[in-house]
Amino acid sequence: MNIVLYEPEMPANTGNIGRTCAATGTRLHLIEPLGFKLNEKALRRAGLDYWEKLDVTVYSDYQDFLDKKPKALNKLYFATTKAHRVYSDVAYEPDCYLMFGKESGGIPEELLIENEDRCIRIPMWGEIRSLNLSNSVSIVLYEALRQQGFEKMELEGELHRLQWKSRES
Repeated sequence: MNIVLYEPEMPANTGNIGRTCAATGTRLHLIEPLGFKLNEKALRRAGLDYWEKLDVTVYSDYQDFLDKKPKALNKLYFATTKAHRVYSDVAYEPDCYLMFGKESGGIPEELLIENEDRCIRIPMWGEIRSLNLSNSVSIVLYEALRQQGFEKMELEGELHRLQWKSRES
């Protein structure tokens, strides 16, 4: 899987997204301009020590992203509150790209219009403008991963001090 952040502005959100990407084996693509420096303390704090385990690439702009990832366009989904289609109604490919826009304005409408059939939304109630960016990434990413059977992911956990009752025998 691939997460694409279009001009992210908040280092803490990007750090949280980076941590989620590291925990899921997902590549992170950042399209400039960024609203922070990659060595910023807030980014590192939110990403913890997982940032070093992250596969992250930075692109100078959207065209640079397309130039370096020409096959991405046919597998790119655009998350926006303006879409007609719900994110859970899509059959995601294992190597698809999930794009999320900047916190203050989302993905430019010019890109949305050009890719209307691949725009997706998370349903919300009432007049709420949007969810937190890192929460939105997690919701859509985990749906895509679920559809792939959580391939190569740990599906069970263990307690530290005790054992689950079902495991004692």
